[in-house]
Amino acid sequence: MLETGQYDKSDLAAALQVLRRGGIILYPTDTVWGIGCDATNSAAVKHIFALKHRADSKAMLMLLDSADKLARYVDVPESVEILLSAASEGRPMTIIYPNAYGVAPELIAEDGSIGIRITNEVFSKALCAGLGKPLVSTSANISGEPAAAIFAEISPAIIEGVDYVCRYRRNDNAPKQPSSIIKINKDNTFNIIRS
Repeated sequence: MLETGQYDKSDLAAALQVLRRGGIILYPTDTVWGIGCDATNSAAVKHIFALKHRADSKAMLMLLDSADKLARYVDVPESVEILLSAASEGRPMTIIYPNAYGVAPELIAEDGSIGIRITNEVFSKALCAGLGKPLVSTSANISGEPAAAIFAEISPAIIEGVDYVCRYRRNDNAPKQPSSIIKINKDNTFNIIRS
C-alpha cells in the first residue's frame, strides 16, 4: 500500500488517457471524491451533468494546479492574491470569479462567473498539471443526494457511470472538509458564501 502523498504513476497515466480522449473519471480531491473531466470539453461536461441528473443551470467548479494559470480563464482581480495566500495556509478555498472564458460554456454560470479552486492535493494537482487544462470537480453523487465523504460511500450508479475510477486513496477513510467559498464581484468586492 502506498503512503499518503504517493500514488501509482500508472493510475495517473490511465486517468490522463481517459481525460484526453474526452472521458470522465472518479478521483480524490483536496475535499471529497469528485467526478472530473477536461473543463474545456463541452461533450464531457454534458456527460457529467447527465450522470449526476443535474440541471444545466447549476454550474460546476474546476480545479487548477497553479494560480499562475488563472489568467487563462478569468480576469484576475488584485484582491485575489490575499485570498489565495490564506487558502494555501489552511482549508481549501473555492473562489467564484466574474468574467469566465476559455472553458466549456456549460461550466459558466448565467452571470458569467465560474468557481475555481487551486488544489494542493498531490494527485489532483498531478492530474491538472498532466492534462495541461483545468479539471472539472463536482461531488461524486446524484444531484440532491448527500455528497460522498469517502470512496466507500459513492453509489454504484456513479462508479459504473464514469470511464475510469482512480485507485489512489480509495481506502482513505479520513473525513475531509468541504472548501470555503468566496465570490468576487465585478466591482472587486467579495462575499463569503461558505466559511
